Amino acid sequence: MTEPLLVALDVDTVDEALALANALRGIVGGYKIGSRLFTGRGPAFVEQMVGNGDRVFLDLKFHDIPNTVAGAIAAATRLGVWMVNVHASGGDAMMRAAKAAAVDEAAKAGTPVPLVIAVTVLTSFDQHQLAGVGITAPVADQVRRLAALAQAAGLDGVVASPLEIGLIRDACGTDFAIVTPGIRGAGDAKGDQSRTLSAGEALAAGASHLVVGRPIIAAADPRAAAERIAAACAGIAVRP
Repeated sequence: MTEPLLVALDVDTVDEALALANALRGIVGGYKIGSRLFTGRGPAFVEQMVGNGDRVFLDLKFHDIPNTVAGAIAAATRLGVWMVNVHASGGDAMMRAAKAAAVDEAAKAGTPVPLVIAVTVLTSFDQHQLAGVGITAPVADQVRRLAALAQAAGLDGVVASPLEIGLIRDACGTDFAIVTPGIRGAGDAKGDQSRTLSAGEALAAGASHLVVGRPIIAAADPRAAAERIAAACAGIAVRP
């Protein structure tokens, strides 16, 4: 099993998601459930995956007032998720409330505290798109700023493109999770991702976890595709 490799179950139905999870179990380290599947099927599927013993990264990118986000994180913790995320641009108070809710809810239930991580700058953004929402700082500077803010708020790590792994490690050290989405398979086009690398390149750069979607789930043989990516990662030292 390649523990850092997380597969994005970006499909429409539980049947599709379960078929993928069953095909990939033993190769990958967990599964990302995002807004597409969660909106259509709800928390029951998350509980089902957790009940199967799978690590679930609930990727809903919460961004709201602190009290609302705290309530959502508490609910995610009750579902038994392994990792959950918020938007770092929600600010210090919101992130602190999110982490506190995870700790408090896990203590009540006697369960492990989920990792709470923050999205920095979406991997679909380039400099032009960032400027379009009023942020004139270079992408790298904005990522560094938000990663440092998340760490100061007590979060466990961030979501960032592999191109910013080095600067995050420099700013936040080695004991800070970096989850990199939009990972390409060998020979794959970028698609809608502007800032991406291959799985091996991202791990070598210092990523903690890799989120892979289409290169695996859209493959004719998802298990074989996952095995190829896992093989490309073999022997590369992984950060916490």
